[in-house]
Amino acid sequence: MGAEEKFVSSTDDVEVVSTGIEEARAAGWDDYVSRHPDGTGYHYLAWLQSISEAYGHRPWCLVALSPGGDLAGVLPLCEFRIPLLGAHWVSLPFCDLGGPLASSHKAAAALREKAVELTRQRGGKGINLRLPGEPVDDQEEKTLAKVSMICALPESSDALFKSYKPKLRSQIRKAEKNGLRGEVTSRIDAIDAFYRVFSVNMHRLGSPVHSLGWFQSLQRSYGERMQTGLVWHGETVVGAGIVLINGTRASIPWASTLAEFNRLAPNMLLYWTLLAHVTDGGCHTFDFGRSTPGEGTYRFKKQWGAEPHALNWLDLKPDGEPEPARKSQQTGGLRNLLEATWRRLPLPVANLIGPGVRKYVSL
Repeated sequence: MGAEEKFVSSTDDVEVVSTGIEEARAAGWDDYVSRHPDGTGYHYLAWLQSISEAYGHRPWCLVALSPGGDLAGVLPLCEFRIPLLGAHWVSLPFCDLGGPLASSHKAAAALREKAVELTRQRGGKGINLRLPGEPVDDQEEKTLAKVSMICALPESSDALFKSYKPKLRSQIRKAEKNGLRGEVTSRIDAIDAFYRVFSVNMHRLGSPVHSLGWFQSLQRSYGERMQTGLVWHGETVVGAGIVLINGTRASIPWASTLAEFNRLAPNMLLYWTLLAHVTDGGCHTFDFGRSTPGEGTYRFKKQWGAEPHALNWLDLKPDGEPEPARKSQQTGGLRNLLEATWRRLPLPVANLIGPGVRKYVSL
């Protein structure tokens, strides 16, 4: 973004500057994210950079500065334009979390005000801020369509393994006895191995797949902060997942296994291998991502010690006022039809056209 497109605003002595990725990096953005208690791997500039490189959506980096010029907050924002439908602004697309990270309520308010100002100036249907929430109890959980599953980690993988129930430990050992082996790596070729499993699984689920270029861009941008877990059966990768690491917090946005090998329990070894790796690497928190309370993925994550947290996603109108809470829509029939249709496509065709669809789906 050129200097002529830089926007500056001020609220109660907090100045907010909208700038490009390299300028934000030079200002200490990533260091601020790594130190902030609510910072996630998604808040790193690498996420916005990859969105721009792989899909062409425009990134905006909003930086709050104190009167002394110190960094007081950041807000990663994506101008998510869909042909014929216009723009909506998202913090952040393709993941569960985003929104402002700030050192004070004043700085957070200034960042939010700046985001609204950008929407008015450049046009758009509003802003979606994907904010984290607090832990929820059993009664609260029943009222939520989706929750974020978060697990606290002990000081070592040995302590973590001992904390599991006997059934879970036996399932992990079963995978090993079945001849599977797991590894965690940042090798370049690991992304190709991951994608072969991931694309097959997305086709089986009836969902358009992200492009291989998206994952390659993530790997270039994140470097060692992104790790790939692989589960091997002989010379074949049968399970794969990606974790993003921010200080003592790890997040797993994607994990897949090949259905024909599920009888060997590759999913159990995949998650255990990743959990053990990040625990011994000093992580204290593991974010399993969002799930629907009571469904299979929710129960799978809960057995590892994950607890539900609210996802406080906030939709703002172009004038800055919150949108009314959306009511659940009965889209199951249409969704099932679309998924069934997608499954009938030959895999090469689905992998060819899927990324062109996926780039416009912000979830």
